[in-house]
Amino acid sequence: MSHQIDYGKLMHAAMRSLIRKVLSNVAENGLPGEHHFFITFDTTDPDVGVADWLRDRYPDEMTVVIQHWFENLDVGEDGFSVTLNFGDSPEPLYIPYDAIRTFVDPSVEFGLRFETQEAEDEDETDDLLRDDAPNDTAAEDAPGAAKAEVVSLDQFRK
Repeated sequence: MSHQIDYGKLMHAAMRSLIRKVLSNVAENGLPGEHHFFITFDTTDPDVGVADWLRDRYPDEMTVVIQHWFENLDVGEDGFSVTLNFGDSPEPLYIPYDAIRTFVDPSVEFGLRFETQEAEDEDETDDLLRDDAPNDTAAEDAPGAAKAEVVSLDQFRK
């Protein structure tokens, strides 16, 4: 069991749950008013289901629009499927929530972005925080003391 709360993972789960609820409502009731969605997803995700020609055209990521014409919106626990029109050719897609990078509803200026950090990026950030943190060796040398990093918030103030 982890000794830390993974807030990033919890936030991503909550954001994906929000997307699922919104899409479920649209599947049941249609798009209300001027609402429409731009959904960018990772086409390299092994669970993404797109036609080969689309994967060839968009080898890393793809943005789809759910607005005027879409069919067969089926929202599941792990992802959703929808048929969209590409140049007068209907194509079924399956998009797992874990593959979504951004979800935007420009009609109400709402957007979600899923950030992923590589281990290297996290290590670099940790190094930066350590370099900027005051060095309190007395606290670190105390018997049984837990090591902690102190980060000055002054660098973030305007």
